Amino acid sequence: MRRLVGRRGTITGLLGALLLLAAGISSAGSAAAAPRTPRPLDRIVPAPASVAPGGSPYTITPGTVIRVDAAAGAEGRRIAGYLADVLRPSTGYALPVRADGRGGIRLRLSGEARLGPEGYRLESGPGALTLTAHRAAGLFHGVQTLRQLLPASVERRTRQPGPWRVAGGTVTDVPRYAYRGAMLDVSRHFFTVAQVERYIDQLALYKINKLHLHLSDDQGWRIAVDSWPRLAVYGGQTQVGGGRGGHYSKADYREIVRYAASRYLELIPEIDTPGHTNAALASYADLNCDGVAPPLYTGTDVGFSSLCVPKPVTYAFLDDVVRELAAMTPGRYIHIGGDEAHSTPHADYVAFMDRAQAVVGKYGKTVMGWHQLTGARPVAGAVAQYWGTEGDEAEVVAAAKAGTKVVMSPANRAYLDMKYDATTELGQDWAGHVEVDQAYGWDPDTFVKGMPAGAVLGVEAPLWTETLVRSGDLEYMAFPRVVGVAELGWSPASTHDWGAFRGRLGEQGERLGALGVNFYRSPLVPWG
Repeated sequence: MRRLVGRRGTITGLLGALLLLAAGISSAGSAAAAPRTPRPLDRIVPAPASVAPGGSPYTITPGTVIRVDAAAGAEGRRIAGYLADVLRPSTGYALPVRADGRGGIRLRLSGEARLGPEGYRLESGPGALTLTAHRAAGLFHGVQTLRQLLPASVERRTRQPGPWRVAGGTVTDVPRYAYRGAMLDVSRHFFTVAQVERYIDQLALYKINKLHLHLSDDQGWRIAVDSWPRLAVYGGQTQVGGGRGGHYSKADYREIVRYAASRYLELIPEIDTPGHTNAALASYADLNCDGVAPPLYTGTDVGFSSLCVPKPVTYAFLDDVVRELAAMTPGRYIHIGGDEAHSTPHADYVAFMDRAQAVVGKYGKTVMGWHQLTGARPVAGAVAQYWGTEGDEAEVVAAAKAGTKVVMSPANRAYLDMKYDATTELGQDWAGHVEVDQAYGWDPDTFVKGMPAGAVLGVEAPLWTETLVRSGDLEYMAFPRVVGVAELGWSPASTHDWGAFRGRLGEQGERLGALGVNFYRSPLVPWG
């Protein structure tokens, strides 16, 4: 899924950062009042399932109280506190969080099963603004909608002039797919806990609910494993280009899991096998068929490494790694990779995947793997992640017809590390150039020809980091394309329209700027 890349460039990212800094200085020096006309209820991203505008707006004032129904419990109070933390710096208001009462901003859980585990209803009128959900995740997603309906200046961390109005009416919203993910490769280049958490916050605004962390590859092993300590301390010490690298302690990993869960993202760890394993092979000679450890690797070639399938130690290693990772991962999935295993004979690949899937099941987790897993024998319940470009892979369709669910990440649509065009300094182009319209212009249900109805579990936008070093690099390649993928995952297929989306996306520019996101200002989008 990753091809050879050239030396990275950073000129575009640096210029973007300087321009954003200049814009921030300008706006800080002369804070403009927010628009007096509230944003229409349908001008958000992802597009909501149903909007019924009408009536007078709700206005946040110095006397506004955030109220939490008793049924919402501790989770509701935590979400209310999160909302208050977003609103207080820019409004300058106290916004106390209190138990149920009349008026103000109200968060409530109800027995409305039709809202599902993630849906919500937002009702806005002159006396109150009420968010209703069936589960806490729905309340959190409703808060993201409320943020987008307020002026973009609400995202700033200094007091802004307002007014803070939300248009009158009702938004009723549920997601199209249960799986709406983003993947971050921390193996090619290592990113700190703080950098990962920053990315989580950015994804949460657009209702992404899965964070897939690519924790191991040829260039670095990024998670501490007590039973195999050299994996992290030796195999994690470098990265592409020979930089310092790094790894997460178990405490670090648990913090990322906790933080993601607080934003209603389920963390999915990936240990790529049987290929993409040079960092592990370099750490332990016994994992190699010849018993000789290769040197650490800092290049960008793929397909040259493989675990030794016949050796019993391979499965002792795999069992220990999965056992320790599963114990720290409350989510349901463990991703075992399976892509680009060019150095593993096919019969060995099938045999390895049989045993690897059994190990994942042994520790109570659901198998995920790249779609090459469908060329082996996917176990019942396994999920294949599609990263092809043509949509004509017969083995994927056959597996889907047999019950394997598929997460869609076509590289020429959803891979966020693909260059936007020939002038993009960062990224790769082996799957072509992917502008914002192309990232948005596909249907997950029909991209793979012959995919049976109901087989697609959702979408994911992977971000590979061979050329990406800083948070600003991640942001430049992810935004705004990840917003389009988020809409494909959340919004009804009937709302899928590039002309309408580009207008709503353009209005996100001011908000992304207020949040300090180093986004790509595509010439295809009318940025506000």
